Amino acid sequence: MTDQTTPSTPPTNDGLVRRILDSDLFYDFSRRPIIILSAILTLVIILAAALAPWIAPHTPFDPSTLNLMDGFTPPMQPNAFTGNLYWMGTDSQGRDIFSAILYGARISLLVGFAAVAFAAILGITLGLIAGYKGGWVDTLIMRIADVQLSFPAILVALLIFGITKSLIPSEMQEQAAIYVLILSIGLSDWVQYARTVRSSTLAEKNKEYVQAARLFGVSSIRILARHILPNVMGPVLVIGTIGLALAIILESTLSFLGVGVPATQPSLGTLIRVGNEFLFSGEWWITLFPGITLLILALSVNLLGDWLRDALNPRLR
Repeated sequence: MTDQTTPSTPPTNDGLVRRILDSDLFYDFSRRPIIILSAILTLVIILAAALAPWIAPHTPFDPSTLNLMDGFTPPMQPNAFTGNLYWMGTDSQGRDIFSAILYGARISLLVGFAAVAFAAILGITLGLIAGYKGGWVDTLIMRIADVQLSFPAILVALLIFGITKSLIPSEMQEQAAIYVLILSIGLSDWVQYARTVRSSTLAEKNKEYVQAARLFGVSSIRILARHILPNVMGPVLVIGTIGLALAIILESTLSFLGVGVPATQPSLGTLIRVGNEFLFSGEWWITLFPGITLLILALSVNLLGDWLRDALNPRLR
């Protein structure tokens, strides 16, 4: 008698999409118009920044494409000398503000995502070690975290930025500015990840599945990577989403203060700082439009993070 059972087939993409659409998370998302709008705005800004070389009508940071006669052109008004029209006007050097915002958003998003990834990797690693090992290792890591929490993040970032930049040769500082900025923001923001992961690890390491893995001789690194880490990633995802908004704001603040990315690769914060110099002389558009873009981006990401925190909290369901 032959076996007539049919072999199991792997789940298809349609099944995965169906599970997502039927999930409680998507149901809650679909019933919140503000969150849907925030997700759309965030996605539009990210796509526009990623496609800036193809979307931007001008290359704002290529001196060969600039015309000083186009300087201080108001939005949606033809220039008195050249007749050129710009959606959001131009700055003192004739750079198109709309194109500058697209390229500046690329820098802000790059620094934000990279800083969050660096802070998350460092914080998760230290949190797992502190929670699993305990003893003096836990005490040392947490006391360092407590000391850092006693200072504002911007002061920590400024200190790390100044120390790191002083160690780099002057001829390489401009090329390494973005990396230094990522390092500074990441080192100033790892504490939240470490404290959250440590508390979750303390709760998970005494559960039966971890005890069983120990009895079978599984190494500590394998237990942390394959058993404990997947169970502590929920809170980390929430912190990372909120941390992205904070990292973008912190990068813009540092660039506004003149210690961020160089003028040859300006971010949204640099554009706001440049526009602030002409704000009271009547050229309001130079700082207004980058400021609005930064506000929309930070607010949308922050709203998504707040919603995700509430949606993943079983006590609030």
